[in-house]
Amino acid sequence: MAPSTDLPIELLRRFAPGTPLRTAAEIIMSQGTGALVVIGSGPLVDTVSTGGFVLDHATFTAQRLAELAKMDGGIVVDDRKGKILSANVHFMPDPDIPTDETGTRFRTAERLAQQTGFPILAVSEEVHLLAVVFSKTGRFALQSVTDLLAEANQRLQSIERLRYQFDDSVARLSRYEADDLVSMREAVVVIQRAAVILRLAKALDTISAELGDSASLISLQAADLVEGVYEVAELVNIDYQRRKPRKGHSVFSRIDKLNDDEVFDIESLAHAIGLEPLDDHAAPRGARAIAGVPRVPESVADAILAKFGSYDRLIAASAEDLADVDGVGQTRAQTVRAYLNQVNDAGITADLTL
Repeated sequence: MAPSTDLPIELLRRFAPGTPLRTAAEIIMSQGTGALVVIGSGPLVDTVSTGGFVLDHATFTAQRLAELAKMDGGIVVDDRKGKILSANVHFMPDPDIPTDETGTRFRTAERLAQQTGFPILAVSEEVHLLAVVFSKTGRFALQSVTDLLAEANQRLQSIERLRYQFDDSVARLSRYEADDLVSMREAVVVIQRAAVILRLAKALDTISAELGDSASLISLQAADLVEGVYEVAELVNIDYQRRKPRKGHSVFSRIDKLNDDEVFDIESLAHAIGLEPLDDHAAPRGARAIAGVPRVPESVADAILAKFGSYDRLIAASAEDLADVDGVGQTRAQTVRAYLNQVNDAGITADLTL
């Protein structure tokens, strides 16, 4: 299972295959000794530590950490400085810190992470060996590269299927726009599918971070699949909001506050982003149409939208009408008009995904 997306990507990368911390965890699991490792140092760690012995200038290597794990106590490591600071330590975190963990080592690890703010590596020595990293914002179990790649490929396939559905919903919206048959529902469906794709991509980012260098191809594939999705959703929002959103305002600032169930429920999503009632007739401003015109600066596109105010008036505008807009001029007006003619003839509003 993928770790919580609340976990810092940087922390996941520190435990990617081939890193010293990951290699140490794998050696400890293979030798079956178990371990409790605080990855950080300072007064907060000192307050929960007792006993053990201090190591002076002990360079951190995976093999040394694994050897020290053969002792009963815990270990303090500063991987940033490349040092093992102490070993055979007894950790005593605040017992009143709540934890849902069952094993003693994992309960201690979660409490240490909450109290110190540092990552904690806990390796079970039971029959089912398990290495878990705890942080103040969550936990994740170290998975094999094979398992991580399988999960990443599953998510890629899900994103690919959703991208096809997203493109279909954009094409449908475009056809309905050309025939003036749009309801708010068609616009919200586009934004909804974009939101799901971006959430899946964010979850895939965490798996890619865990994989480290092994994730290069996966990251490239994911980037190709999500290209343009965010931008199209933003343009659809601009097109259909009753009042044009303020500059810099993103529809995803509202969507990010919703849980997955609310995103999948179209009525909840429509209410959250202000695009309702769903079955009301709606008319676009023309933001997507203008965004598709090559080499038109954003300021000029904004001026065109402000001048004509709707998709219908924009499509009906002559080259002379367009040339009257500040920043357009005769040459650019001809380019815009030619592009809009193509849109009108095809009956499809071009978008950034093409």
